[in-house]
Amino acid sequence: MRIGLFGGSFDPPHEGHFHVSRVALRRLALDRLWWLATPGNPLKQTAGLQPLKQRIAAAQKIARDPRIVVTGIEAEIGARYTADTLRYLRRHCPGVRFVWIMGADNLLQFDRWRDWQEIVRTTPIAVVDRPGATFRAISAKAAQRFAGARRREEDAARLADARPPAFVFLHGPRVAQSSTALRSARRG
Repeated sequence: MRIGLFGGSFDPPHEGHFHVSRVALRRLALDRLWWLATPGNPLKQTAGLQPLKQRIAAAQKIARDPRIVVTGIEAEIGARYTADTLRYLRRHCPGVRFVWIMGADNLLQFDRWRDWQEIVRTTPIAVVDRPGATFRAISAKAAQRFAGARRREEDAARLADARPPAFVFLHGPRVAQSSTALRSARRG
């Protein structure tokens, strides 16, 4: 089983999340993609964050593909950081080949994530292009540190089978929507 993991607050979920998921499912030849709705992001202010159950319900309406599963597993297992979630999943899902999915905008600050180098060394990563991040993302600290682990985009369908560290940068049509902008509009 090849499963993509796409973490985020999903506050609110939007068509950009669905777009990234469809790109990942197709280009990475994944069997499933799990949206990991986080209880809170340690790098972002969580004041005003909608309740997790509400965000999961809204995400399920956006995730209109039977291969996409919306989950609140991080709250269930008490994980606060991605590295903890990945350790848990590797222990409890032997034989599953996981791929971490992130937008290029997240790659810009990936080196600020707890145990980010462990994440890169243990889990293949697919970076999906996002508006405004295309050129900056590839020069990000994490991308530079693991530049030798970058795979050709044409080989993306084999990423789940790659021995980490391995990452691919996926280009293509982009959706400009962002949860940050939607929250600002909701408050405004």
